[in-house]
Amino acid sequence: MINEARYDRQKDVVPKDVLDSTIVTIIGCGAIGRQVALQCTAIGCPRIKLIDFDKVEIENLAPQGFMECDLSRLKIDAVADLCLKINSEISISTFEDKFSPDMFAVGVIFCCVDSIRTRREIFESVGHKATLFLDGRMSSEYMRVLSCFDENSRKYYVEQSLFPESEAFRGSCTAKSTIFCASIAAGLMISNFAKWLREIEIEKDLRLNLLSNELIIGGIDNA
Repeated sequence: MINEARYDRQKDVVPKDVLDSTIVTIIGCGAIGRQVALQCTAIGCPRIKLIDFDKVEIENLAPQGFMECDLSRLKIDAVADLCLKINSEISISTFEDKFSPDMFAVGVIFCCVDSIRTRREIFESVGHKATLFLDGRMSSEYMRVLSCFDENSRKYYVEQSLFPESEAFRGSCTAKSTIFCASIAAGLMISNFAKWLREIEIEKDLRLNLLSNELIIGGIDNA
C-alpha cells in the first residue's frame, strides 16, 4: 500500500475523507476526458468509471495526448492502464459502449462528449441523479465548463447550453482540438470538483478564450 503522504500537499484543498466516498464517472475519453481521468487519478479518486467506444487513431496523438503504442487500442483501455501506473490504489471500471442510463447509479459525472445531442441525452437521462454534473467543451483555443449541482444550476444548463445541434459552432477540422486547451479545461473541471468537495460555491458557467485571454463567468444573476 502506498503511504498516505502522497496526498499531504493537497489535503487542505482536496479533502480525502469526502473524496473517498465519491464515485466518479467520466463519459468520453478523448481530449478533455483523458485529461480529467489522469487528474482524478492523481488526486486520489478511489473509484473511476470510464465510458467510451472509440479507438485511438493517429490524429488523436497530438491533440489528445495518447502515446504511439496506444494506436488501435480502445481509449478506455489506454487511459485505464496509464491511470493505474499513476496511482495503483484506485479502482477503475471500463465500458466499451455508448453511454446508457444503466451505466450510472450515483456519484459525480464528468461529461466530455463531442455533441450537443449526446449531452442532452445524457443529462436528461441521469443528470438529476448526479450529485455534481460537470460538462467540458472545447474548440481549438476556446473552452467552456458548465457545472450542475442544484435545481437552479440544472435549469441554467438546460436553458443556456443545450441549444439545437444546428446552432453548434463548427470549426475547421484542423483547428478543433489542442492538448493545452484540453488540459486547462480539465483543470477547471477538477478545480470545481475540489471546491464542491469542500462545499465552496462554484460557478455555473466558465468560458475561457486562450487566444484573447478573455474569461467570461455566466449564470451569476439569475437562473
